Amino acid sequence: MAAARLAAPVKNETEEDLNPFRIAMRQFDTAADRCNLDPGLREVLRRPRRALSLSLPVKMDDGSIRVFEGFRVQHNSARGPCKGGIRYHPGVTFDEVKALASWMTWKCATVNIPFGGAKGGIVCDPHSLSHGELERLTRRYAYEIMPIIGPDKDIPAPDVYTDSQTMAWIMDTYSMAQGSNAPGVVTGKPTFLGGSFGRSEATARGCLFCVRAACAEMGLSLPRTTVAIQGFGNAGSIAAQLLAEQGARIIAVSDSQGGIFNPAGLDTVKLLEHKQKNGTVNEFPGAKSIPSEAVLAIECDILIPAALENQITLGNVDMVKARIVAEAANGPTTPGADITLHKKGVMVIPDVLANAGGVTVSYFEWVQDLQELFWDEEDVNRRLERVMVKAFSDVLANAKKHDAPMRTGAYILAIERVAKALVVRGIWP
Repeated sequence: MAAARLAAPVKNETEEDLNPFRIAMRQFDTAADRCNLDPGLREVLRRPRRALSLSLPVKMDDGSIRVFEGFRVQHNSARGPCKGGIRYHPGVTFDEVKALASWMTWKCATVNIPFGGAKGGIVCDPHSLSHGELERLTRRYAYEIMPIIGPDKDIPAPDVYTDSQTMAWIMDTYSMAQGSNAPGVVTGKPTFLGGSFGRSEATARGCLFCVRAACAEMGLSLPRTTVAIQGFGNAGSIAAQLLAEQGARIIAVSDSQGGIFNPAGLDTVKLLEHKQKNGTVNEFPGAKSIPSEAVLAIECDILIPAALENQITLGNVDMVKARIVAEAANGPTTPGADITLHKKGVMVIPDVLANAGGVTVSYFEWVQDLQELFWDEEDVNRRLERVMVKAFSDVLANAKKHDAPMRTGAYILAIERVAKALVVRGIWP
């Protein structure tokens, strides 16, 4: 499960547009300007292929009926079935889901797996819903999007405040309607229902492989680095543990309720136990309490934003003191802040690369489900490392070739791959 939304301060919001879909379009346009695309082809790549808005009536535990708003957006399927998570959050918007779907297209193309991009969401506060209400809401949503999902159409996965249980409900709803078991309709399932070993750690592990490669490029020794992590959900907490195992010193972390700092380093195993027991990293023994947003300003070698979008903005980018920013979250850095960081010599490992470990192992899970032959965790991790190291090398080479930030290098690579698929397939009818 991803971390909750953290509100970093924005001093001059009027200086930049924080709408996630317009940010996604700006990122696309920056790279597309260098790709010499046919204007019509460029327009096809910019737009979502299909965007579905839903009203979801659900019977609550007290017998009342409540209508929730839901979305499923499919951005592009030129290179394969659409792929993307489903988030449950009170702040979900249609534009956010459209942005996330487009980011998924470029993410899959960046790491060269045969998926297109999709995303889904429901406007709700899952913490205020009972287990039964969540199940009925999930099954209703699954039924409504059923015509456009399937193992060869669109494969959902967990995202913010959804998990393996959510995916099991969707798989069961789809399978019952189809009259046969269809584990490949979703990924992120429990392993005993066709899930893949290594899936829950995949986003953080993929980020680790990228950070390790970035350290080598920047002349840093990973075991001697200091790390700050904003967001201590699935990606952030596991990244902390994996980096600590490599010898890195985790000096600051935060969640939606606050942050903690200890320049001597945090015991990540005890910190995770503290988080699970108390629901927050706050008041961890031996650490100084700091505001959530202050983690972004900690002097460190590696900063990992692992919350939600628009965390590093023009309003706070000058406070960032890290040498490497590895985006474990989707869209945490605005375009203006991205330019500023590049000019400062900070290497930003963009979200379409840094957090692509999750969708890569989702691809592995889908493959295993289709062939009904499963791999052990060591095999999964070995395959993931090969994909991520190759993708980092390709993106870095492209960025150097175009004298551009890593994000632009990744987008150029991804756009060229998707555009080639569209050109060869053609526009029909």
